[in-house]
Amino acid sequence: MSAATTAAPATGALPTPKFLGVLRAEIFKMSRQPVNWLMAAGVLAMVALPWVLLPTTPFIRNELQANPLIAQFVQMGRSLTILRVFGGLFVIVLTARVFGLDYQQGTIRIILARGVGRLQLLGAKLLTVHAGGGPAMLAAAQETAASVQGAPQLLAVTVLTSMDEMQLKAVGVKRSPGEQVEFLARMGIDCGIRGFVCSPREVAGLRALTGPEGTLVIPGIRPAGGAAGDQRRIATPADALRDGASYLVVGRPITPAADPAKAAEAILEEMAGAV
Repeated sequence: MSAATTAAPATGALPTPKFLGVLRAEIFKMSRQPVNWLMAAGVLAMVALPWVLLPTTPFIRNELQANPLIAQFVQMGRSLTILRVFGGLFVIVLTARVFGLDYQQGTIRIILARGVGRLQLLGAKLLTVHAGGGPAMLAAAQETAASVQGAPQLLAVTVLTSMDEMQLKAVGVKRSPGEQVEFLARMGIDCGIRGFVCSPREVAGLRALTGPEGTLVIPGIRPAGGAAGDQRRIATPADALRDGASYLVVGRPITPAADPAKAAEAILEEMAGAV
């Protein structure tokens, strides 16, 4: 009687994640969670409800008797509307739940492989990781993303725009914000990452480090004369673009404005003056 033997994989080696494999694994995992079945049943119930209840009302019953074909089309339209609304909510809740579960367990590479697979489904082009996680985490993230075809580009988040030198000292960092951003960016570059998130104050320095091929995503954008709020390191859209920003992140100057469309147009005009 002969015994079959297999070679043990090298220590720390992980198989290259395939998109379809990740997708099958996620579907299997979700099918084993009762709450997901309950949510799916809720969506189906909301779709079926109009077909069960509405025909019992006198108005719909008369419509069915007078024009059955037209009434069926109207009823189908109502069901499709409900399906779009509750189906969308189901996808949002399910995605949030599965992401939350994944980030409580597993290794960096497996988490990244699962996350990248889901982001591919959503059509995401950019994926952020915290540079403060250290070189081992950044290298693992870059290695995993590079092994997945069509994966989003990794961006290393450096120092939040709400932090100034005093806030950094409070968490044990003795460097200035600019020095800390450069330190983290150099570490990311050594790990193969070429995209970063930083404040407008550090754009010019990081552009010199990454060269024209680097991707710099810049929050902390405030229009000329706009309130800083809780942000400490800010600049105007025009200044950030002149210094070499690739993308601008603009939220609060637009969303709470009395006229968000007008606020967005004003920011676009500032941007146009810089390019």
